[in-house]
Amino acid sequence: MRILESERRPHSPVEALSAKMGALYEDKGQQQVGEQELATKMLQIQSKRFYIDVKQNRRGRFMKVAEIGADGRRNQVFLALSTAAEFRDHLSLFSDFYANLGPPNPDTLPEDGKLKSETMVKDNRRYYLDLKENSRGRFLRVSQTIARGGPRCQIAIPAQGMIEFRDALQELLDEFGTDDGGYKGELPEGRHMRVENKNFYFDIGQNNRGIYMRISEVKTNFRTAITIPEKSWSRFRDIFADYVDKMKDGGEKGPSESNK
Repeated sequence: MRILESERRPHSPVEALSAKMGALYEDKGQQQVGEQELATKMLQIQSKRFYIDVKQNRRGRFMKVAEIGADGRRNQVFLALSTAAEFRDHLSLFSDFYANLGPPNPDTLPEDGKLKSETMVKDNRRYYLDLKENSRGRFLRVSQTIARGGPRCQIAIPAQGMIEFRDALQELLDEFGTDDGGYKGELPEGRHMRVENKNFYFDIGQNNRGIYMRISEVKTNFRTAITIPEKSWSRFRDIFADYVDKMKDGGEKGPSESNK
């Protein structure tokens, strides 16, 4: 890992707890098994500290943007590199809009406080960008939602810091590009086998979470399936092979031997 700024991360109680949680939960926004941190930029904008991490795992490269408030509270969102590039472009437009705004005027402020809004979509993630104003000032709220009931995450960037934030994104994108990476080879063809009156289908697929195998059991008026992530295939195979060996060893024993 390479730190691009001289100041390193603070070791607050909140961050210490986050590190412990990362060791317990593999895919909740903390460091994952097989995940590599490529670079980090730190920004101090008013009372908030922001970390922009470029990370890589077997599914590709992405950015984690963490906001740490003055009270140590932490919020974060995740962006594919291609989404980060789109966000960079939106930051330029929001900054231009903000620069042309007059001084705050409570009489002309929309009821919900929104001055300008945009939306970004990447696979099953949707991002809402809202330039808002309240009694504390103007800020850009970035909200991330995941389809089918996933958690909602958000950060808030003070409006005065949007240009600085955009420039930091640009520096990282200049170095790492906008290609999300991940597996780009041709996936194996599906397989089929029949056992008595059942048909089993083995299909390999890929989604935003990675590569998986779906095993479907099909017979008349009945169908069920399980999905196995690629990272678990080896373990699944080893358990299956272990049962095969145990059943083979048990079957090779004669009746007299097994009764000893």
